[in-house]
Amino acid sequence: MNVLLLNTSERTGGAAIAANRLMKALIKNCIETTSLVLNKQTNGENVISVQSSFLQRQLARFNFLWERWAIFVYNRFSRKNLFTVSIANTGFDISRHPLVKKSDIIHIHWINQGFLSLQALKKLVDSGKPIVWTMHDMWPCTGICHHARECKSYQTQCHNCMYLNKQRRQDLSYRIFNRKKTIFQTREITFITCSQWLKSKAEQSALLTNQTIYSIPNPIDTSLFRPMNRSLCREKFHLPEDKKLILFGAVNITDERKGIQYLIKAMEILALKTGAADLELLLFGKSTIDLSAILNLKVNYLNFLSNEEDIVALYNAADVYITPSLEENLPNTIMESMACGVPCVGFHVGGIPEMIDHQKNGYVAEYKNAEDLAEGIHWILNQADYNELSMHARQKVELNYHEDIVAKQYIELYKEIL
Repeated sequence: MNVLLLNTSERTGGAAIAANRLMKALIKNCIETTSLVLNKQTNGENVISVQSSFLQRQLARFNFLWERWAIFVYNRFSRKNLFTVSIANTGFDISRHPLVKKSDIIHIHWINQGFLSLQALKKLVDSGKPIVWTMHDMWPCTGICHHARECKSYQTQCHNCMYLNKQRRQDLSYRIFNRKKTIFQTREITFITCSQWLKSKAEQSALLTNQTIYSIPNPIDTSLFRPMNRSLCREKFHLPEDKKLILFGAVNITDERKGIQYLIKAMEILALKTGAADLELLLFGKSTIDLSAILNLKVNYLNFLSNEEDIVALYNAADVYITPSLEENLPNTIMESMACGVPCVGFHVGGIPEMIDHQKNGYVAEYKNAEDLAEGIHWILNQADYNELSMHARQKVELNYHEDIVAKQYIELYKEIL
């Protein structure tokens, strides 16, 4: 059996991390697996980029800019929501690529921002090869948005999209929705959602009517992400031994969708409740705001960590991981933190309540309630049986997200499809 994974990036973003981990898990289980990506970022021999020449690298840049420019122009030259939607109007035709021809299963992950166009996707579907599509957000089941939030138009027909400035029925979302519908009606595609929450959304979509939909979580290597000595990990990053350390990380920490305003408010409440002198905030990822100038507590910036051992050590240095995100599917950061035995706090949104068992291995706060977010952190740090929370967090990951467990679910699915 030969499996080909498709994803825009090799390492950047949650979908890339999940796809890369699945590739490694399948290989460990003796499945011949290769990833075809737009952006390759390591020397991994099982990862191949479509950008194998200077011309293709220029084409990749053009594809990315052309899609964003089309959205920018349609949205009356507004940058708002420029990356909230994707229209897949341009991309690479990989239908004749040797890896595609060689594969028994084509396994799609996240393909936006210039990797595959809808026309390229149609060619893959028309090839007759079995296609599995793991959904890392809602884009496959909506017209153009990655998260529909409260909108339910995708359940019948996308139109009057809230992310577009041109409010009309037959708008860009309407047209892309119909193009997707034409492609999906051609052949059966097996859709996989990483959470039960996303599965319920997919099942309600008019785009995926009569399609097969399963839910299989993302995998994680629990031999890598594991509990370590906290004192040694803090020493590695020159962090204080006698403080309660709260960790938060994202590609862009200050992205509004990551709930930065709720993080700030929760930290202000917590500092008053617990005492700022006893707390420090750890942040990793890009930040366009200096939170240390806003918050009345010390903020430690770690920027980007590319080495996985460093990432594991950082999780283990923390007392609690917080995710104030307003849109989530099955966050890798929560999974990684729990695998290290670090309890998590997050809003009741997306797949987070499936990962965090409230007051058993962490705390699920009321959506968009900064006070409850602060209460959850306070409860973990000062009231709960911390060792018990830590043990249950690790157990949850081992029983549900261990790479062998997830890989075997996919292998059984591949066999069934073939």
